[in-house]
Amino acid sequence: MKVASKDLLLQIARDAITCHLEDRIPAKLPGLDAELLQKSGAFVTLQKGDQLRGCVGQITSDKPLYETVAQAAIAAATRDPRFHQVDLLEMPELTIEISVLTPLQPLEHLEDLEIGVHGLYIKNDTYSDLLLPQVATAYNWDRTQFLQQVCKKAQLPKEAWQDSETEIYLFSAQVFEEGD
Repeated sequence: MKVASKDLLLQIARDAITCHLEDRIPAKLPGLDAELLQKSGAFVTLQKGDQLRGCVGQITSDKPLYETVAQAAIAAATRDPRFHQVDLLEMPELTIEISVLTPLQPLEHLEDLEIGVHGLYIKNDTYSDLLLPQVATAYNWDRTQFLQQVCKKAQLPKEAWQDSETEIYLFSAQVFEEGD
């Protein structure tokens, strides 16, 4: 993705949050290039210093990427159940990170999972969740730990990844943040 597209997506995310908190409509965007019009899943992560402040997104989307990012940014700031809503006064203290996802691919062999390259999506019955690729790197997890942690996040037993009923998918993400 071009630097200009990344910068614009970061600005769209920040503007979407600010406009939502101020209860106003964002300014009309200039002509958007094809990268921002593609349909892709994306997550927006908010950091306050070195602390997570919100992270929400969609694995897939039927909307253009710029809309998916704007919606995920607002949700990360206002609807992440782990945190209280972001306050307008906090905005200057937040760093925004965007992860643009590739389509899901079934995990065929454990050795296909590359730490730092792949994220994981797990599903078993009505339980499902995911971890972005950068999470395993941040915590220095190996493959087994990464699989156990995505199970834990999905509220499954930590060994559920070995259950034949469990579906596991890989994806990659292009990750960029403010200040890159």
